[in-house]
Amino acid sequence: MRTRHPVPTLWLMTDERLGDGLWDAVARLPRGAGIVFRHYATPLPERRALFAQLARIARRRGLVLLRAGSVRLARREDGVHNRRASGLSTRSAHDRREAVIAWRSGATAIFVSPVFATRSHPGATALGLLRAAAIGRGLGVPLIALGGMDARRFKRVRALGFHGWAAIDAWTSSPRLRASA
Repeated sequence: MRTRHPVPTLWLMTDERLGDGLWDAVARLPRGAGIVFRHYATPLPERRALFAQLARIARRRGLVLLRAGSVRLARREDGVHNRRASGLSTRSAHDRREAVIAWRSGATAIFVSPVFATRSHPGATALGLLRAAAIGRGLGVPLIALGGMDARRFKRVRALGFHGWAAIDAWTSSPRLRASA
C-alpha cells in the first residue's frame, strides 16, 4: 500500500482522559511523530471540531494524524486505525491471530498491546517482551509497542524488532520520557 507518510516511530494515543492535557502531549511530540485520535465518547460535532483543530496543528508541526472509528472526521485524513483506507492503515493486535488478520488486511503498521501493564486497561495481563515480539515476527509489517511504554522501555523492545512505540501517559508526564525519532 502506498502512503503519503512513512510509518512514525513515536505515537500518541488519545482519548477523553487527556482532557486539556491533550495539547501539552501534542506539544511534546517531535516532528514526524504520529497521533491516533480515539475520542470515541465525545459527541460527534465536538469530536469533529477537536479533530479539525488537531489536524491544523499536525499539519503545521509535521505530525501524522490517524482517526480511529468508523465515522469520517475530515475531508482529508492521513489514515485510519483499525479500519481499511487509503493512506496509513494501522491495526491493533493482542495475539498472533489478530496480527495475521491485520497483515492480510493490508495494515501498514501493527500496534502490539499490551506489552507492559497499563493504566488504560487495568487488570489486563501484559504480554511481556518475548510474547509481544513473537506476535508480529516475520510478517514484514512495522510493529509498534503499546501498553506501559516510554522511551526507556522502547530501548529494550527495539532490540526485539519493534519499529516504534505508542503511549498516552509517557507524553503527559515528565519531559524526560520524550524520545527522538
